Amino acid sequence: MTTAIRSQVIPVSDLEAAKALYTALFGVPHTDTPYYVGYNVDGFEVALAPGNVQGGPVAYIDVDDLDGTRETLLSAGATERDAPQQVAPEARVCVLLDKDGNTIGLRGK
Repeated sequence: MTTAIRSQVIPVSDLEAAKALYTALFGVPHTDTPYYVGYNVDGFEVALAPGNVQGGPVAYIDVDDLDGTRETLLSAGATERDAPQQVAPEARVCVLLDKDGNTIGLRGK
């Protein structure tokens, strides 16, 4: 199994206010939509997304087999927070939780 952490998605309650702050920090975003604002920070994706801020940021681990990795982690004791969903033509994501409620984001095909 090949894995790499290449992105972090930060949930925000006010996308425009967050975008002003993170643009001051990282510069102009490469993607700026009402549902996703993305910054390339030395090859690492930092993104803002409107949503429930209580779960905090999610680091997404790129995996070769999203479904297989998800099943392996569920069998090892993880629970599902967000079921797999298509977010781009070649990318699906899901979020699992460890027994202490820490997030494990998975991104793959």
